[in-house]
Amino acid sequence: MRYLSWLLRLFLFLLLFAFALNNTALVAVQGLLGSELKLPLIVLILLCFALGVAAGVLVMLLTQRRLQRELAAAELRLKQLQAKPAAPNEVEPAAPLDAVL
Repeated sequence: MRYLSWLLRLFLFLLLFAFALNNTALVAVQGLLGSELKLPLIVLILLCFALGVAAGVLVMLLTQRRLQRELAAAELRLKQLQAKPAAPNEVEPAAPLDAVL
């Protein structure tokens, strides 16, 4: 199984390496205020991929932080409820059914 995993990784690396070699043409990226930047296409693709990964990780971390705060608040509430003694239900005695009021 370990050999199969390494063969798959090697195949994926060679596939991506061939993709990179086939996309070395320069592309012009038009910036704001009329600036222009010429980059190899593979660099632009990798840059966009890295920015997408960074944005995804940021959103994931923000969501995880919010969920951790909610969990901490729920655990605190649970501890408060467990520490509070249960009050016995006090019921007013009912008047006898044959009593005259």
